[in-house]
Amino acid sequence: MKSPSIIAKMLSIFLALIAAMILFRIFYSGTLSYIFMSWNIFLAWVPYIISTYLSVYSKKEKWKQLFLFCTWLLFFPNALYIVTDLVHLQDERNMPWYFDAMLLFASAFAGLLLAFVSLKNVERYFLSFLSQRLVNMLIPALLFLGSFGVYLGRFQRWNSWNIVDAPFALSLNILHYVINPFENIKVWAVTFLFTIVYSLLYYSIKILPKAFAEK
Repeated sequence: MKSPSIIAKMLSIFLALIAAMILFRIFYSGTLSYIFMSWNIFLAWVPYIISTYLSVYSKKEKWKQLFLFCTWLLFFPNALYIVTDLVHLQDERNMPWYFDAMLLFASAFAGLLLAFVSLKNVERYFLSFLSQRLVNMLIPALLFLGSFGVYLGRFQRWNSWNIVDAPFALSLNILHYVINPFENIKVWAVTFLFTIVYSLLYYSIKILPKAFAEK
């Protein structure tokens, strides 16, 4: 049996810490205010798990590979989305603000790790049959789509599963933004802002090993 990778172990520790903090918060405050973080963390874990199967499916039929990739792309924004949960930070009388700040920060960081590790797995998958130059152009495009998904989730309250239970309404909403870009400046401004920040974070994390190795 293959032992868990270092990143998998680190992610498990992070998620265990977040779970413990949520349980402590429930016990200390007597409320379930932040229980939603458990669901958001679970949704962020989904694209990471899916991405680990891409290398396995690389030898299977193309339609299976495409289905797996599209499923990953559908859930990918959920991992990036957790950063926006920082809006929930407020000075509650029944809980110290610094505890909530650490809980939300740890959750956001874990979400980004899950997102970027899954994106790295996707990048590695693409490199198995595409050139480095083409992959370098695809990654920002995927982060753009992920950022747009974050906008749809945070501001329009759409969820990944709405593509199944409300595909027509979701498609019309997206189509409206696409064919009327100047009437929806905020949509694209937020999407581009998220894309730039996520891209800088992703490429910064990628070069960290080299940066730490420099003397």
